[in-house]
Amino acid sequence: MEELEAQERRLVFRRFTHDDAWALGSLLVELARARQAPVAIDIHRAGQQLFHAALPGSTPDNDAWIARKRRVVERYGSASYLVGARFRAKGTTFEDSSRLAPDAYAAHGGSFPVTVDGVGVVGTVTVSGLPQLQDHRLVVEALERFLEGWDE
Repeated sequence: MEELEAQERRLVFRRFTHDDAWALGSLLVELARARQAPVAIDIHRAGQQLFHAALPGSTPDNDAWIARKRRVVERYGSASYLVGARFRAKGTTFEDSSRLAPDAYAAHGGSFPVTVDGVGVVGTVTVSGLPQLQDHRLVVEALERFLEGWDE
């Protein structure tokens, strides 16, 4: 969990615009295509979908998983994978202890908060289509690359 919490502290934006969402989403598409990953990608800010892509091999079910994982981030303000890990660390599961409908919320890896310095969580970036740890790692890799290349 320490590593997951460190990722959230490190991966913070100075601002997050529509253009940033497009660039980050495009980077995720590029990374996923290079790996032939059958994923759907989604970026939301303040309740508005700013980016969505469905790559070959993804299905409508991936969009449903995106919505469920995104709701976890919006509710808890932390990565969906970290939320699930916190429940497991307490000796339980999100499904058994959150008291939230499992058809509406999923604490599985792949959704990460978009956090703006001095503001807080303003949105989410989510991937679905791979095993949950791989979904999480793909999002983190894209965020790391995007933020490293940010020179404004």
